[in-house]
Amino acid sequence: MNQCNMKASIDSIETMSLVDGPGIRVVIFFNGCKLRCKYCHNPETWVKRDDNMSVDEVFDKIMRCEPYFRNNGGVTFSGGEPLLHKDFIIELSRKLKKQNVHLALDTSGVGDGDYEQILDLMDLILLDIKHTTNDGYKEITGRSIDEVEKFIIQLNKSNKKVWIRQVVLPGVTDSKEYIISLKNYIKKINNIERIDLLPYHNMAIEKYDKLGIDYPLRDLMPMDKQICDDLYKFLQEK
Repeated sequence: MNQCNMKASIDSIETMSLVDGPGIRVVIFFNGCKLRCKYCHNPETWVKRDDNMSVDEVFDKIMRCEPYFRNNGGVTFSGGEPLLHKDFIIELSRKLKKQNVHLALDTSGVGDGDYEQILDLMDLILLDIKHTTNDGYKEITGRSIDEVEKFIIQLNKSNKKVWIRQVVLPGVTDSKEYIISLKNYIKKINNIERIDLLPYHNMAIEKYDKLGIDYPLRDLMPMDKQICDDLYKFLQEK
């Protein structure tokens, strides 16, 4: 068997996730992200640290869990931003596809470009929508929406299945007007199977404090789940 010693900066591996794609998932959390979302709950993954795990090491860890995700489950690449580890994921994915493992990419769509190969190996894309306008996107993430637009073009060419994820942020993305703009925005994305509205929470404050990072939404109360449910019904009706 060919050995692959290519390494990447991996923050953690979760082995029994039920919320990162279909079935039971192994989730690989990569370090490094170009965005600084105000509500990010994984600030510990912002910085791309020293490479610490090889393709073979991650593959072996995944396959030890294979009995748990065999039926409808699989592997999800998350972060941080997995697109910043494109070559590593491509090599690992090629090994996993030989074992018929279902692969999902949980991404904001902001990497370094040239996404054709990595998209070709995925079965499902979980695309995080931050905002539908450039001004709103920049206010939340600190960056322009342009790179996401480029990613969507390549995503559509790949013809992959897509799940949309939108954090519902009080005072920002929690209105019917915004939900209408969301529905209009995602019309440009092909093969959407599912849309999830995720209520904002502030459970990451302790992480920020430990890391010595200011949490910009410290005074913002968590999103009411019932309002999220009502907005989802509105989304389905429009």
